[in-house]
Amino acid sequence: MPQHLFQPIALGPYTLPHRVAMAPLTRSRAGQPGDVPTAMNAEYYRQRASAALIITEATQISRQGQGYAWTPGIYNAEQVQAWRAVSAQVHESGGLIFMQLWHVGRVSHPSFQPDNARPVAPSALPVPGKTFIVDADGNGVWSDVPVPRALQAPEITDIIDDYRRAARNALDAGMDGVEIHAGNGYLLDQFINSNSNQREDAYGGSLENRARLLLEVVAAVVDEVGAERVGVRLTPMGRFMGMGDETPQATFGYIVRSLNQWTLAYLHLVEPAVVGTVKDEHFDPRWDEIIGQLRAAWNGVLMIAGGYDPETAEQALIDGRADIIAFGRAFLANPDLPRRIRDGLPLNTPDPSTFFGGDQRGYVDYPTHS
Repeated sequence: MPQHLFQPIALGPYTLPHRVAMAPLTRSRAGQPGDVPTAMNAEYYRQRASAALIITEATQISRQGQGYAWTPGIYNAEQVQAWRAVSAQVHESGGLIFMQLWHVGRVSHPSFQPDNARPVAPSALPVPGKTFIVDADGNGVWSDVPVPRALQAPEITDIIDDYRRAARNALDAGMDGVEIHAGNGYLLDQFINSNSNQREDAYGGSLENRARLLLEVVAAVVDEVGAERVGVRLTPMGRFMGMGDETPQATFGYIVRSLNQWTLAYLHLVEPAVVGTVKDEHFDPRWDEIIGQLRAAWNGVLMIAGGYDPETAEQALIDGRADIIAFGRAFLANPDLPRRIRDGLPLNTPDPSTFFGGDQRGYVDYPTHS
């Protein structure tokens, strides 16, 4: 049995029995209309309740925040009520669950936006990527992302309020906490990275200004639900959806040191060895140095994700690289992943054709080990 992966650890007000967490995984299976969780979604999370901590799929904080077909929301009463069934199933099975709060920013499409408007972003720049929309026949298809429009300052204030409201809604839905998604090329990450932020106001230019929106969101969410129930996810040096920063060491070092002003539940870093759902063979070689610097700068619990297997996860803990390892695709295909790792059992192989959209196949039908 991997010794370090199966040591308990305190996280906020909770004690985790081990260190095998379930990473947030977009699956595009929310019920329609309304982007509400269903009984099938509750069963999916229930099956994986043996995770040390479940972080839900990214969940939009507003209609404007949606960028992919059939992803769930947490901005109205119907969605809150539906999520209660999910959290109840997880808790009845002995698990803990945090909700990942999401605004996609420019990675969207007019079909998701109020009044079919253009998606919003820090700056009106082309987006090198695609999103998953519903075509005229009701099928999910990949589509180019249009050039977004730049947010006005008063709109930024409204988005901060949306994060605050979503955090309150998540706890009202029975969640044990929330994770602020500030990575993977979405809105908060777009403000952080110099590639995507060419603003000249208080939210652009200097690294302090580019980090401002994230820190204001964290302040609002902490004020609403308490720091001990808040995590933050970052993807330093990530390249997904055109991300990139001229001074990543300085930018993310400043962010991590700034986050220390709150006693957050955890910081969640995504290794750049994975871009989207695929391995990145060309990630920046400075990463190992930078993660060491961020690890040293961070005063709390550190979670990392990025293509780990049981052996590399155990070694990462031995090396002091992190305190908790979040598994994505391995948890997708192995609802009983902690047991399989603990007992050295073989792992199911995930089926990429069922990752986004669809029915029970590739979702709740992966077998547990007998």
